[in-house]
Amino acid sequence: RAMYNGDRVRKDTLVDYGFRMRAAVDNRPLKFEEFNQRLKQIVYVSATPSDYELGLSHKLYTLSGEKPKFASKYQGVTEQIIRPTGLLDPWVEVRPIFPDSLLKLQQHLLEAGYQDMPASSAMSWAEGQIPNLIIEIEKTINKGQRVLVTTLTKKMAEELTSYLLERDVKTQYIHSDVDAIQRVEILRELRMGKYDVLVGINLLREGLDLPEVSLVAILDADKEGFLRSDVSIIQTIGRAARHQDGRVIMYADKLTDSMRRAIDETRRRRSVQDEYNQQHGITPRSIIKAINEEFKVDEVDDGQSERQVELTHKAEGFKAMTKKEQKVLLKQLEMQMENYADLLEYEKAAELRDLITDLRN
Repeated sequence: RAMYNGDRVRKDTLVDYGFRMRAAVDNRPLKFEEFNQRLKQIVYVSATPSDYELGLSHKLYTLSGEKPKFASKYQGVTEQIIRPTGLLDPWVEVRPIFPDSLLKLQQHLLEAGYQDMPASSAMSWAEGQIPNLIIEIEKTINKGQRVLVTTLTKKMAEELTSYLLERDVKTQYIHSDVDAIQRVEILRELRMGKYDVLVGINLLREGLDLPEVSLVAILDADKEGFLRSDVSIIQTIGRAARHQDGRVIMYADKLTDSMRRAIDETRRRRSVQDEYNQQHGITPRSIIKAINEEFKVDEVDDGQSERQVELTHKAEGFKAMTKKEQKVLLKQLEMQMENYADLLEYEKAAELRDLITDLRN
């Protein structure tokens, strides 16, 4: 869906301003419906399948006549959640952002059935999100382990990094303004111990494999949006799954539906993994990986980046535009934002979201 829409928006602009002939629109990707019409058999492979893939798999399995060939629990989806190292999905807990929200959060957790996650057991929580985070960072660093912290905006990432540096915590931030080469070097230096804490917005699509990271902190986890959807949270939780002591702390004043789905799925996987380990006498062990191995950092398609630069440049003359031109530009920015969200480029999507808000105000 995003491929066709993104291509159409880009070419419409070129055609409207005379840089391309109208025939350029005919050279396009297939629409989603057209693509599906050409499919015969397909295997979806995803760490976080969406409702579309899951629903279609269940539906087609129900309609097929091949049920006797499969195990009784099979419902069209095959899970691969058992790790050779025996590692479990991280332990997840929720802590309040503000001290005043402690009782409300505790009630939400109990209603959700998380009796083993008491929101009143740690006295340090009364300090709030950042003071408690610093305490947990110090505990983790003292064990020789690393920490990842996710924020909602670049400004928050930079300010938190500065604050931690003032407290003599070896910290670095990573976001869309940091180029690919710098990112690889920062990740390598995190593993080597030059930094103990890495702060970022989108730590999802990097394909990060950081065995030294045992703690992932998700700030403002209850702020609904593409940065805090259940899929995003599940993927962020996975950043701590390379360590035998992996754990995740979500800071939130309430329990959102996205948080609940992410926690439930993580706990379900953890239960399956633990049961398998006990049946086969497996003891979880952290991954051991040489630091000189290269990271594979996927970069967003250059066409998307060029498109963002083009739209941002046009936005500089927003006030001089007619109302019709302003409406068209806002629509283009929204579509580009959605394209980035579909690509899991949440940092860039957040930048465009903020730009759209500024223009409308």
